[in-house]
Amino acid sequence: MSIFHTQKGDIHYSFIKGASDNGITLVFLPGLSADHRLFEKQISYFRGKYDILVWDAPGHGLSRPFDAPFDIFDKAHWLHGIMEKENITHPLLIGQSMGGYVSQCFMKEYPGEAAGFISIDSSSLANKYMSAMTKFILRRTEKIFLMYPWQLMKILVSVSVARTLYGQRLMYRTLSDYSKEEYCRLMGNGFYMVAEAIDRDIDAECSCPVLLICGKQDITGLVRRFNRQWSRDTGYDIAWIDDAAHNSNTDRPDAVNRLIEQFAEKL
Repeated sequence: MSIFHTQKGDIHYSFIKGASDNGITLVFLPGLSADHRLFEKQISYFRGKYDILVWDAPGHGLSRPFDAPFDIFDKAHWLHGIMEKENITHPLLIGQSMGGYVSQCFMKEYPGEAAGFISIDSSSLANKYMSAMTKFILRRTEKIFLMYPWQLMKILVSVSVARTLYGQRLMYRTLSDYSKEEYCRLMGNGFYMVAEAIDRDIDAECSCPVLLICGKQDITGLVRRFNRQWSRDTGYDIAWIDDAAHNSNTDRPDAVNRLIEQFAEKL
């Protein structure tokens, strides 16, 4: 993996050259606590077809240690720096959960630079979708998570975000790389960032094509309801994935890969 240096720490990422005709780079942005392995089924499928960028987000995977505090806009700025370093000019942002929030902040900060945006089990950062109680809970995630035994928490999280054995084992292996304290701090900081971004009412008007993807069995928060509202309010196309939970790209990689490929071909 390559390294992008920041004052807070080093961000590790992979940039894989492909052979796309339209100059599109698939930019895979994993969700909170996940790392580049979340997209291994997508990377193996699209390798050679498109240029691919995937990172371990700050504080995740190989991008540790990483100093706090920072916010989602900082992530967007660092992502932009990586793109400049690699001369990526037509990124298709593909963000799962937290990766979708990073994508929205990127489009807010750098309007017109994204060739397209695919949200996977994420939701809008517009303030109108989130209640005050939801934001209150988001800001206190670390304390809530610390109440659970670590072994139990790893199991509960793994079976809640994925329905397939592959997806559950992948999530469990990823979580096992953290200590309980590190994981709870990571989740606490992450959800606090989301609450802060929602308070800023990040409702980016996308000048690029958008596709929303959501697992029909996603039980993480209110993601399914938020996606319905997001699609209804904006007119964005939404694809519901059968037999898939929050990490729908690990539960049904073939279905998600087809959607990404069809979307990318139209750009």
